[in-house]
Amino acid sequence: MVVLGKETSSRQIILTMLKRNQEQTVADLAAELGVTEMAVRRHLQGLEKDGLIQARIERQAMGRPTNKYSLTKAGDECFPRNYGELSLGILQDLEKISGLEVVDQLFEQRRNRLEQQYGPEISGSFAERVAALARIQTENGYMVDYQELEDGSYEFKEYNCPIAKVAKEYPVACKCEHQLFQKLLGTEHVEQKTCIAKGKTSCCTYKLKERS
Repeated sequence: MVVLGKETSSRQIILTMLKRNQEQTVADLAAELGVTEMAVRRHLQGLEKDGLIQARIERQAMGRPTNKYSLTKAGDECFPRNYGELSLGILQDLEKISGLEVVDQLFEQRRNRLEQQYGPEISGSFAERVAALARIQTENGYMVDYQELEDGSYEFKEYNCPIAKVAKEYPVACKCEHQLFQKLLGTEHVEQKTCIAKGKTSCCTYKLKERS
């Protein structure tokens, strides 16, 4: 987790409870943690802002509706996985059997599939397209933060890379993400400034601009 100390412990307990029980109310979480509901709501707000949990409203036959919280895909990925090692091993085996060109083609096919999958969700003004891309990437575990700069461009940061191990070994993964962003945003002006897979940095940073 990013935050350390007692705050991290409470956040992790909440994530673990949601992992085990799928859905919990504020009252459920407060009872388990032994804290006030107000304190739980403060933690939930932070987790929701980070894209790790989501809420849905459950209407009651009597009384006020209740919010029930559950993990998002990003929240679920906070728990141990071995996907990176598995995927990297498969790609290395594929390269030995069929050559690097086939691995490149595989990533290009993935880029085309994601373009077809997410293209219909990204429309409107450039600002709306950037916001939609940020939402999609966050849902896929990239933990995106972005802001508009004075020149009208956007600084787009991904604080987590689910395929970092793969991208370090196969740079074509980053190349295909770069091309995917161009296609989805409808602009050639996508510049990668930093990359988790390439160096000591906490995030992958892009500069996005509609036109020069």
